[in-house]
Amino acid sequence: MTMRKLIAGNWKMNGMLAALDEVAAIAETAAAHPAADVALALPATLIAAAAARSPGLAIGAQDVHARDSGAHTGCLSAAMLREAGARFTLVGHSERRGDQGETNQDIWAKAVAARRCGLSVILCVGETAEERDAGRAARVVQAQIEQGLPDDAEGDWLTLAYEPRWAIGTGRTPSIPEIAEIHAVARAKVRALLGDRSGAVRILYGGSVTGANADEILAIADVDGALVGGASLTAAKFAPIVAAGAATAV
Repeated sequence: MTMRKLIAGNWKMNGMLAALDEVAAIAETAAAHPAADVALALPATLIAAAAARSPGLAIGAQDVHARDSGAHTGCLSAAMLREAGARFTLVGHSERRGDQGETNQDIWAKAVAARRCGLSVILCVGETAEERDAGRAARVVQAQIEQGLPDDAEGDWLTLAYEPRWAIGTGRTPSIPEIAEIHAVARAKVRALLGDRSGAVRILYGGSVTGANADEILAIADVDGALVGGASLTAAKFAPIVAAGAATAV
């Protein structure tokens, strides 16, 4: 049985209220391709408005705090995000790891907090250029999965996203064999950790995914969808990726 592809967009620090028209257009694209699941991780300022305008589209957050409340200026709890209309959150995105210095323990705590409040989680893993050049890519990804997965992880609420940190926003994309190798490593690690619960955990690929390369990337074994950055900002660029995801179900 073919697993449904998940095509998730990450708008990062982009989008004002005027961009809700693009969210609505992406929702229409998703409705036109029901064989794929589609989601958008939006800036926190857009979550409530986007969820209200496009209730059929899975709207999520880009990060979450590990605590439920407290003296954490500028942070948002899982309960706050869910109340605003988020259905899921990213945790451990490469830019959070790199720019904010988040550790595997930090990411584990965020995933636990999100799950506790009923949010689904897309847990991001991936190596730096230095780690890949040193031949450590597989070991880094295995450690991030092992140390980041909550104890009750299973596919009803958990998705992994492999995003080589050196390919984020650079226009560089790993070769097909390189993507396949790490996805196979990630699948084996998830299977070893979760056993029977691992079958429904989707593993997305993220890193300079576009309409031009989506078909080839989504055809790789163990690639269960895509986490898309810049190409998710407009329906015109996102639609071919969604269509590629839906086509795998045919």
